[in-house]
Amino acid sequence: MSSPTLSQSLLWTAVTVASYLAGLGLRRIARHHALANPALMAMVLVAVALHLTHTPYAFYFQASRVLTLLLAPATVALGIPLATHFAHVRQSWRGVGISLLAGSLVSMVSGVVLVRLLGGGRELALTILPKAVTTPIAMSVASQIGGDPALTAALAIVGGIITAVTMQAVLGYLRVTNGPAIGLAAGTAGSGIAAAQVATLGDSPAAFAAIGIGLNGMLTALLAPLLASLC
Repeated sequence: MSSPTLSQSLLWTAVTVASYLAGLGLRRIARHHALANPALMAMVLVAVALHLTHTPYAFYFQASRVLTLLLAPATVALGIPLATHFAHVRQSWRGVGISLLAGSLVSMVSGVVLVRLLGGGRELALTILPKAVTTPIAMSVASQIGGDPALTAALAIVGGIITAVTMQAVLGYLRVTNGPAIGLAAGTAGSGIAAAQVATLGDSPAAFAAIGIGLNGMLTALLAPLLASLC
């Protein structure tokens, strides 16, 4: 497969951005319904474009790589609300630590177990292992432990969308109404996509979502090689 040219990279980057903007418009029309997630809408529109043009996903991934590179500074920007509410976070460090460790381990182990139960091989298990962390970290971890970074990126995005779509219903059923708890759950389970959704609830949920993203990424990077050796 040949590498994308500059014009092809610009084209697919523009298609991705336009699809997301269309998703924002659809969300406004749907009055911010949970299923009208802009990232989900963008994925559907891009998938349709790839199918109609017979473009392989691997080619598209290389062509739109500039957007992947922008994920890192976007993740760092989540540190702004974290710094604003650092005192609150420090007071809750025990609960935050236990929740993060439990969430990180459950996410990694459940993914590997599910792949194995369905007959998947070791490479696929290692690919899905870091699915709950933010995409740049997930891709880096996957490449280090022997997974497929491109597929890991897709799984991380899909996982974030599923979390964003179902989070409101699940937390409502469990009667979780505390803003910081909602933010931490969103950041740990759904990374940036779910965190962006809870950011509308206020600075405090956004701060705990940021710490969920950052510390879950750190824990996953530390624990993933150990779990990979057991696969």
